Amino acid sequence: MESNEELIKLANMRMPYGKYKGQFLVHIPEPYYVWLRQKGFPAGKLGVQLQQMYEIKVNGLEGLIYPLIKK
Repeated sequence: MESNEELIKLANMRMPYGKYKGQFLVHIPEPYYVWLRQKGFPAGKLGVQLQQMYEIKVNGLEGLIYPLIKK
């Protein structure tokens, strides 16, 4: 993670497509991230963000993300 600004962007990123379209990445269930990891994260910025959120989820650090979501 490069900066606090990047972490805030990650916290406020919504899934742009699929079953979880429109949901904050942090609200997507961990099993989905495990499945994505096995399948392969997509290329580009979204793939990087999904990979970062996977790491946050498997390490139980979601609590650090929730306060960064803009109301």
